[in-house]
Amino acid sequence: MLLLQFSTSHYCRKARLALGYKRIPYRVQNLTPGVHILKLKPLTGLTTVPVLLPELPDQPEAIADSSRIMAFLDRFQPEPSLMPDDSKLQTKALSLEDWFDESIGTATRFIYYQFRANEGKYIDNSLTSQILIQVVRRQLGINGATVALAEARLQIALAKLAQRWPEHDFLIGDRLSRADLAAAALLSPLALIPKYQKEYAWLFEKIAAVHQICGEALPPGLNTH
Repeated sequence: MLLLQFSTSHYCRKARLALGYKRIPYRVQNLTPGVHILKLKPLTGLTTVPVLLPELPDQPEAIADSSRIMAFLDRFQPEPSLMPDDSKLQTKALSLEDWFDESIGTATRFIYYQFRANEGKYIDNSLTSQILIQVVRRQLGINGATVALAEARLQIALAKLAQRWPEHDFLIGDRLSRADLAAAALLSPLALIPKYQKEYAWLFEKIAAVHQICGEALPPGLNTH
């Protein structure tokens, strides 16, 4: 299988965690933002990553979107499942994953790019990197006001997670699920931001644990700890 991705995308990280958890061999192809449209549009009709190419007989040519990739992987290789056995817990896992995808993943992205454009320039101060960051900020409408809203949303989310995750191995039920992978991937960019490192040590312990279970390299900011 071939995963088309942006190397820094936390949604692509989510797909890699799912592949790793199932121990499915795969390769990655890192695409260049902007130019990637020329490759993806003919395959999926969309312009977003990740996209998985199964490269196998009797399988779809391409699957776009991290959630759809997870659903495909559970059909392709049912065990270990990314879903709880209980139907009510399945609904809960899907709902929590959707919340991470549509709300928290976006908030994290805004906060991350605001950090990289300011006090986080030291991570990569090259002209190419800074131009790309500014392009992304303009495209997504990232500014002081939108980042303030994202920070408020994230604070509520982390308070909600703190009610469950620190005292339990998993967010839903008694085994890893799509909800855990979504949380670990979509919150991972915060590991580079010192104020989150200091205030939410429990969060990064959980993120690291999920990556270890899945055999995925730790995200930047954790791989030096």
